[in-house]
Amino acid sequence: MGKQNQPFWRSKGLEEMSRDEWESLCDGCAQCCLIKLEDEDTGELFHTKITCKLLDIGACRCQDYDNRHAQVPDCIPFTPESIPELSWLPKTCAYRLIGEGRDLYWWHPLVSGDPNTVHEAGVSVRSFAISESGIPKARFDRHVIREPLRRRYK
Repeated sequence: MGKQNQPFWRSKGLEEMSRDEWESLCDGCAQCCLIKLEDEDTGELFHTKITCKLLDIGACRCQDYDNRHAQVPDCIPFTPESIPELSWLPKTCAYRLIGEGRDLYWWHPLVSGDPNTVHEAGVSVRSFAISESGIPKARFDRHVIREPLRRRYK
């Protein structure tokens, strides 16, 4: 099958994608919205089950996507250049997968045609996440999780 007959994520690199193609890579898992804590001595990152205050946990979508960087200065913008540097991105992240020359999983909405398969496959944070709203920052460390999701994804 020639490049022109393949879906865009198989025929284009991240830097070649249109804005709409780029945005459609997000599978809606919201794992990137989990707050991470950094050990000041070692630099090691720890995931928590706490999400950014802007995340609608049920929908796994940002409630103010267009203004998220203004409202949450720690919100890291994804660019084709930044993806390789974001080692904390989940192994299932479409941006990471495409950046590494790999394909999307069966449950990705672009593959399945259904935005709910990411939740049905247990890949989203919907089932365990809690919002940072109302949790004192001093208690964030009580919500550290070993790994966001441990399932096998294939």
